Order: sequence, then C-alpha cells, then structure tokens
Amino acid sequence: MNFSEVEQARIRLREYLLPTRLIPAPSLSDASGADVYLKLECDNPAGSFKVRGALNAIWRRKERGRLEGVVTSSTGNHGAGVAYAARQFSLPAAIFLPENPNPVKRARIAQLGAQIFEAGRDLEESRQHAAEFARERGWPLLVDVDDPDICAGAATIGCEILEQLPRAGAILIPVGDSNLIRGVAFAAKHQKAGIQIVGVQAAGAPAYYLSWKARRAMHTDAADTIADGLATRTTTESNVRELGKLADDMRVVSDEDMVRAVRWLLFEEHIVAEPAGAAATAALLASGREFEGKSVVMLVTGANVPREILRRAILQE
Repeated sequence: MNFSEVEQARIRLREYLLPTRLIPAPSLSDASGADVYLKLECDNPAGSFKVRGALNAIWRRKERGRLEGVVTSSTGNHGAGVAYAARQFSLPAAIFLPENPNPVKRARIAQLGAQIFEAGRDLEESRQHAAEFARERGWPLLVDVDDPDICAGAATIGCEILEQLPRAGAILIPVGDSNLIRGVAFAAKHQKAGIQIVGVQAAGAPAYYLSWKARRAMHTDAADTIADGLATRTTTESNVRELGKLADDMRVVSDEDMVRAVRWLLFEEHIVAEPAGAAATAALLASGREFEGKSVVMLVTGANVPREILRRAILQE
C-alpha cells in the first residue's frame, strides 16, 4: 500500500460516508491526565469502521471488471460492512459467520439483505467455507486479513484523525485481524512520523500481541474472549512484519477490563460500544498516568453490543 491509494480511497468514500466524529472525553482525561479524544467509528453505517474497507474493496473490484456478487467470512462487523457496501452497488452478498454468532451483528446483516451462512467453530473455519463458496460462484472473497483495498479504506481513519486533531500524540487501536491498526498507523505515520501507535488485543485472543513481541507469526489454539471483533487466533508473516514497523507498543486487556470500559463509555461519556470497540478505552484505564500530558485518540470501533454484555456492564460494580 502507498499513500496515494489511501488518498484515492478517501475520494471514493466521500460519496458514501461522512467523516466520523472526534470528540473530547473529559472523564477519561481526568482519569489519565491525558487530553483524551474518542474517534467514533461506531457512527458509521452498519455500526462500525468495517464499512470503509468494504466500500473501497467493492469499488476497486468493479473498476477491474464485471462483478456479480461478493463473499466474506466474519464474526459480524466486517460481514455487516460488506452487506451494506454490496447493497450500495446493488450486488448480492453471501456472509459466512461462525456458529452461534453475535445476535445483534447477525440481525444487522440480515436487515441489510445479505445471505447468511453459519459454518465453522470459529472465524478461521468459517473462512474456509466462504472460500469454497466463492470458488463455486466465481465471486471475489473479501477477506479483511490481508486485502490491500480493505486496508486502504481503514487507513482513511488515520487521515481524518490528524485533520481533526493535528496535535494528536498517540492513537490507541483495537487489534483483531490487524488491518485496522496497519491502515491507521500507515496513514498517521506518513503524515506525522513521531505519533505513537498502540495496539490493543484481548488477553484471550493474543495472537498478534505475541507475534509483535516475538517479531514472527504466532498462532493460538483458541480465541477465548467476549470481544468477538478481536477473536483472531492466526496471523500472517507479512502482517506481522508490517505491524512490527508500524506499532510502537502492543497491550492486552481482559474481558473484565473491556466490560468495565463499556460501562465507563456508557455512563461517563454516553457512548454505546461493544467490547472490541471499548478495548482502547480499557487499555487507557489500565495504564494509570502513562499518557499524562499527551493528546490521545482512542478508536471506538463498533457499537453492536449484545444485550447480555450490555446488561453485564450496567450491573458491574
């Protein structure tokens, strides 16, 4: 990916998306001593940042030739993003979800008119079923692990952040498949080389955290976390190399940390976030005064939170 691809993605996305809000978070500033802002990707259509990459990827596929439909695998938000984007281009979409998916995300995908298949115990197994379906239909498989067009769409967030807050000194970014952090970090560091990029993974799904520390691709046997948007157990060598160049630090947060952050965002900042969307906030709350004096941006990546998790957050003491 080069920066011209990100600039082209911005031009394409302007037809479909407004820049998402960047708002101050006074309660988090008081708690951390930092000047804290929330980048509300949960404002996007389909409730997450994923729509950026999906729109850009489908646009680029259409530029390259005839397109009859699209296929993807997802734990939910990417699937909803692809379903939304496909609808904008009047294309059918097939979305493969792992068995027993997040019901809120499944319902959103269904509302957007995509065909849903529940197959596989986790995202990696679901992706295998999606790949077979894509081969049979001759439709492109939009996998957000290593698709450069999806990554360029995500990178537009980094451009918006530095336009909205040029003094930003650090960005905290949830990490699932790594496309988001690689895109945002690439765009942000292209414009401001010294900006600090901190990735945040779930403690129960730490594949990229472990890989970043070891500087080689590592996998885990399971991805055991309530944050389905972060539930990745495999990595790729190329993504790990990029992450090693772009991320200044990586953190892990527990499920309880994320539930606490969901509660904090809801009660103190009046923002609804799913656990993955609150992961950056969880990391900041766990960091004490580490970022004191800095202007810090935290990505709130999605708002598709199941009722039982929201209830758990509300009742948490």
